[in-house]
Amino acid sequence: MEKNIALIPGDGIGPDVVAEAVNVLNAIGEKFGHKFNYTSVIAGGAAIDKWGNPLPQDQLDICLKSDATLLGAVGGPKWDDVAPEIRPEKALLGLRGGMKVFANLRPAVMWKQLKDACPLKDEIVGSGLDILIVRELTGGIYFGERGTAEDGKSAWDTEKYSWEEIERIVRMGFEYAMNRQKRLCVIDKANILNSSRLWRKVAETVHAEYPEVQLDFLYIDNAAMQLVRNPRQFDVIATSNMFGDILSDEASQITGSIGMLASASLGDGKGPGLYEPIHGSAPDIAGKDIANPLATILSAAMLLRYSFGLETEAKAIENAVNAVLDDGWRTGDIAGSDFESVKAAGKLVGTKKMGSLVVEYLNK
Repeated sequence: MEKNIALIPGDGIGPDVVAEAVNVLNAIGEKFGHKFNYTSVIAGGAAIDKWGNPLPQDQLDICLKSDATLLGAVGGPKWDDVAPEIRPEKALLGLRGGMKVFANLRPAVMWKQLKDACPLKDEIVGSGLDILIVRELTGGIYFGERGTAEDGKSAWDTEKYSWEEIERIVRMGFEYAMNRQKRLCVIDKANILNSSRLWRKVAETVHAEYPEVQLDFLYIDNAAMQLVRNPRQFDVIATSNMFGDILSDEASQITGSIGMLASASLGDGKGPGLYEPIHGSAPDIAGKDIANPLATILSAAMLLRYSFGLETEAKAIENAVNAVLDDGWRTGDIAGSDFESVKAAGKLVGTKKMGSLVVEYLNK
């Protein structure tokens, strides 16, 4: 198999972690007989510095012509004072809109080796957590009609969803639930919001096609509480853009380390998917060989699974990461309370070494 991958190293630690993910992808190619061609894309703060535009059309076009896109991170305090319309984060919105990726898949997985980093009690998390959040990505209040009164004393943002926008997210939630524990929870605020009542109506309608899946509903406030009270009750969550934004960040924290969490943004399958770690650009540690590359490496595994249909290869990466952790190797962010003992044992490593360890274990 030969595939073209657009690489957006971006800002801060983005180039550091993307480089290691590419090394792992190359190792996969050699082991399984695939060829991956890479084209670099400049976006975010780096693009602002070069062109005054966080995502020029020709850079987006490279992504659109690829088979998948892997992103490191964008943004940082360097660009805090630029005009709102050209902030680095606008590159993310431009990529999502331009690539027509409407669903963000955010796995919240607590690796058993990192259980001590979880802020919740053992009796709450049990043997581990494995939640998949399916977040609507291109609609809702973030993209709705908005405005500010001339006197600046009032402002408004509109939450608006169509049946089609909701159905494609809910259907995706059902599909993934079918391959997991067959439980789907739709998060809304149907006691208050008309748009949420439409979410429920759509979910109940689509449920008729998936009778094997248990469908539940929770209000967003209760769901936020339940995620820390009893996270193991969740399998797949489907929800709106804003609620998904909130819940996915909460879920990332209860797993213990944001440096381990990947994500995928997908559309209807006709165009390329967008894959990225959920951590930020962390400019204070950029280029210092400190950043944890595992979230980006795991994002590359998702790329192989969802865009290329290479389940065996994706699993091979995940198994290699698992083996690295089993053998006690840690970057600083996941060493936790064992930092000194990990360091004393010579198992505290940087970005490059962690990436090379995954390649090493992949080839065992």
